Amino acid sequence: MTGELSPIDKAKYVAAKRAADLVEDGMRVGLGTGSTAAWLVRHLGERVRDDGLRIKGVPTSTRTAELARDVGIEVITLDEAKTLNLTIDGADEFDANLNLIKGGGGALLQEKIVAAASEEVVIIADAAKEVGTLGAFPLPIEVIPFGWTTTQMLVEELLVSADVMGRKITLRMNGDKPFRTDEGNHILDLHLSRIGNARQLAMALNQMPGVVENGLFIDLCDKVIIGYGDGRVEMRDINEGTVSEDRINLVEGDNLFSDLGD
Repeated sequence: MTGELSPIDKAKYVAAKRAADLVEDGMRVGLGTGSTAAWLVRHLGERVRDDGLRIKGVPTSTRTAELARDVGIEVITLDEAKTLNLTIDGADEFDANLNLIKGGGGALLQEKIVAAASEEVVIIADAAKEVGTLGAFPLPIEVIPFGWTTTQMLVEELLVSADVMGRKITLRMNGDKPFRTDEGNHILDLHLSRIGNARQLAMALNQMPGVVENGLFIDLCDKVIIGYGDGRVEMRDINEGTVSEDRINLVEGDNLFSDLGD
């Protein structure tokens, strides 16, 4: 029940619910990956079931695809959709310019491709995800398994001259084995603490042999919807320069989302 959720989960709940209201009948919608995005998928599934909403969803990971099918959303590939009306996804961090760090769930490559194919990208997050400067959350980069230690060495050399505070790099693990993305690649997490020039770093990383993609999402987000534990919701539109506020009722006894959490 919503009454049993933590303040952070309530914040995710209301942000996702507000974002679900942006989805209109007939849309092709990119569906993000992560705990906040999972709440969105459940909200959309509720609208499909109860309101007859007809949409086609393009998931950014296999686990999002499974959840979308479970709640009754028609799932198609990006190749089938070609372009999307809207993508809604979460973020690990965002700044005042709506630049993001994403990839904590390991789906950054598909997430960035889907975002780039969308007419509009909306990020949903709890207020704790907002930062003055990106970098407190480790920056993920996806690298091919072949020669990944050499790739890490090259990235370490790059960071020496980069405007960052920390330079530690760790290979993401899944138990005692390296974590594998849906494409079969590894993730290196860069513990930078502060990123002085995110645009420059993103470009430099993607020029590195072995790096497939990085988790800096620059100039891709159009709106951010920020949820709070008391039901308040704030929506910022970077293109219009507007900020609007709303409040979502947290219905006691609603257990639709009580099994979600990570």
